[in-house]
Amino acid sequence: MFDLASLESSTEDGLAGTVFAGKLHYSAVTGSTNSDALAAARNGVPHGSVYFADEQNAGRGRGDHGWHSAAGEGLYVSTLLRPKIPAASLPLIPLAAGLAAAEAIRAVASLAVDLRWPNDLLIGPRKAGGILVEAHSEGSAVSYAVIGIGINVHQGSFSPQLSTPATSLDLESGRRVSRQSLLVALLKSLERETFALAGGLGADSVAARVERSSSWVRGKNVEVHGPQACVGVTAGLDEHGFLMVRTDAGIVTVQTGGIRARN
Repeated sequence: MFDLASLESSTEDGLAGTVFAGKLHYSAVTGSTNSDALAAARNGVPHGSVYFADEQNAGRGRGDHGWHSAAGEGLYVSTLLRPKIPAASLPLIPLAAGLAAAEAIRAVASLAVDLRWPNDLLIGPRKAGGILVEAHSEGSAVSYAVIGIGINVHQGSFSPQLSTPATSLDLESGRRVSRQSLLVALLKSLERETFALAGGLGADSVAARVERSSSWVRGKNVEVHGPQACVGVTAGLDEHGFLMVRTDAGIVTVQTGGIRARN
């Protein structure tokens, strides 16, 4: 369980002056923090509201895949943002969130994260976390975006049936990583990244930094799963944050789906 007294202190010390200060909503158990944040968004709660839990019993990832959310083992958090960005920039939000999560993990656990487009946090070949962004637009503007981030922190073992082998920060670092510290670091990094997007730094900055943080977006032999299924070699990100894959038939710009390494 989160130590609420410690969490309150962390909020005062670590989040003072940020958009998230005073807007943390904690549940011991919930269905899905993203569902909580989406319901709150429709009810008009303010920009910067945060929903997190010790356990999710209906956690989900991209494509309605289930996300195993064991009690007290991971960080399960969703932030509600009302960013002043055009709807065309929405695909950049999960990439910016990936950069924020990678920086938080580096700062708190001293671990390097490999970003697998569009939303996976890998440490070496193993998955340590994922991102789910659900947003609503009105006309050409984004009215709100819910950024859900799940990170394996204390887990010591995982099902061998997972499509990508999993790991946790504790397993990789060899020590117990503080979820409170990780939460504060993640929110501060996320504020910086989304502020940069809203400030017009945009795709070039995000894409360039994702390429520096990823072995997957350029020069990787991959299979693409989803409606644009294909095989080829990744060729970078376009101006919208979509993945370009060089196939035998030419460049495919992948807007949705997932990728896996191809031997």
